[in-house]
Amino acid sequence: MEALEQHCRLQVRTTIGLLVRADDPTGACPQCQGPMHVEKTFTHHGATLEHGHFEVRETVHICARGCRNGDRPLRCRQPELAARLLPRSTVGYDVMTFVGLQRFVEHRQREEIRRELRERYDIALSSGEISGLGQRFLVYLEALHQAHAEPLSVALQADGGWPLHIDATGEDGRGTLLVAYAGWRRWVLGAWKIPTERADAILPRLQTVVARFGAPCAVVRDLGRAMTEAARDLVGSPDQHIPVLACHFHFLKDVGKDLLTESHDDLRTLFRRFEVMASLRALARDLGRNLGAELEPSRHAVVQWLETPTDAYQLPGGQTGVGVVRAIAQWVLDYPRDGQDEGFPFDLPWLDLYRRCRRACRATEAFLRSPGQEAKSRKLLERLHRILDPVRSQLPFAHRATVLEARARLFTELRGALRLKDEPSPSAAAPPQDVQDQVASLRDIEAAVDALTGSLRERRPERGPAQDMRRAIDLILVHLERHGPSLWGHVIARAPSAGGGVRLVDRTNLLLEGFWHELKHAERRRSGRKILTHDLELLPAAATLAFNLTRSDYVAIVCGNLEQLPRAFARIDAEDRQRSLPARTRAAHLQEAGEPDIVSASLPAADRHIIRMDAMKNRIGTAARSRAPRRQVQL
Repeated sequence: MEALEQHCRLQVRTTIGLLVRADDPTGACPQCQGPMHVEKTFTHHGATLEHGHFEVRETVHICARGCRNGDRPLRCRQPELAARLLPRSTVGYDVMTFVGLQRFVEHRQREEIRRELRERYDIALSSGEISGLGQRFLVYLEALHQAHAEPLSVALQADGGWPLHIDATGEDGRGTLLVAYAGWRRWVLGAWKIPTERADAILPRLQTVVARFGAPCAVVRDLGRAMTEAARDLVGSPDQHIPVLACHFHFLKDVGKDLLTESHDDLRTLFRRFEVMASLRALARDLGRNLGAELEPSRHAVVQWLETPTDAYQLPGGQTGVGVVRAIAQWVLDYPRDGQDEGFPFDLPWLDLYRRCRRACRATEAFLRSPGQEAKSRKLLERLHRILDPVRSQLPFAHRATVLEARARLFTELRGALRLKDEPSPSAAAPPQDVQDQVASLRDIEAAVDALTGSLRERRPERGPAQDMRRAIDLILVHLERHGPSLWGHVIARAPSAGGGVRLVDRTNLLLEGFWHELKHAERRRSGRKILTHDLELLPAAATLAFNLTRSDYVAIVCGNLEQLPRAFARIDAEDRQRSLPARTRAAHLQEAGEPDIVSASLPAADRHIIRMDAMKNRIGTAARSRAPRRQVQL
């Protein structure tokens, strides 16, 4: 294989320096069917993956009767070249497609793409050309997506409709990216950069998607006010019978935050006030320094002590005892281990720390009560106990932890009723029995939530000292009453033309949450940066459409297969190669939008450039220092 590849590379290189003639007659004028005359013959270069670098002498024809294409004379380029080279460029469609796929599907860096082009195809491009071709690829991809809206819509309707999942993401309030996602097919149907997550910025974009692909069979959104209002206005009249569904995950997370944040933050404040974490870290650090070269032997000795069964609560002497005290402090500091790495409110790290501190405090007291402890070990144990004792003895710790534990039990009940763990995703290929099982499971979940609601009403204390429990139960009941109508309606009846039966819409928006995770992970791989604020602000919205190219059913509709993607792009330009596609696409966007983007209180990059100019600073400073008479303001 390697020898064959080297042979192919040699054949590609042999085209360098050769002059190719492209002077075939173009036939009759496409407008008037009259004769075509030669306008000019010129020599230029080209570069394609198929042929490598080459030099071509091309003949351009013009209509003899003076037909025009808009405000320009009607010219005809050579069809063989027009099908391979981008308009007003010496680079081929296949090179642009290669760069775009590498950049937005494989998420490779510019230097990696340059090296691949040079080594495999002997094509040398600068970093700037790589960036330009990547941006141009997205313009063509978006145009291809819009051009195939009708066959894509036919495929969606053949499934019995399509659930619309909507969500937006950004970093630090910048680069807000809105995506409309077809849940059953896993297709991105539309993506836009919006100034901020507001209903009047979201609704026009969703209406564009509905105009292109038809009305969805359901809308799944988070609990944000902007998404809620936009989804409600999109559906419009209740006569349309399009359910607007709240994401169960976001509902549970919203309840958990409202229920647990105050007590959890209070517990964190107490730990910081008593400097428990800082003192434990200082103790572990000091003991590690004291052990010095004996640190590694001490670790082995601690392991042996732990593996030796004993009923005596007595620390070993010498450096081993120091290592044990150090290990206890480190065990307390390892409290995140008790969580499930699901984040707040599903994990309560400060409550986990509280529990470990109390457990370690009781253990140190047991060791201290045992006679015969070595003086050094006992002194270190006493230091550790002084650090941990406030967690057990100070009343605010116990009170906040008790409140948090009681509220966490309520949250666990709600989470158990919703059964979000191991949620199977609805599948187009699911057997009828599996679908019926999923429908039955959904009904059981709804019944469990109703039963929990009734139980909470019964358990709600009407009076007495249980004031916090009363508030906690009321909070959950308010959420259930407010969002209850949008929590159910996931069973969608399919039309007989689509095969009949029913399908289920995903109960969560985790499809899009996973999509955002994949997008940001890919950008970190490409940029090498952990903080993506600047990268997401500059990332074109059409980059999300590139993820559709990993879906074989989508690719089959828009171009057949990825090898045919350059030809599909060339067909877009076939109608008018005298105007660049980016210019045409931009004009279409402006005509379609009708109105400019809504200006919000956020700071777009263009405005940021203006207000950070030295001239702006100097102008304001000059005005501030001026001695112009103050204007009298009548109150």
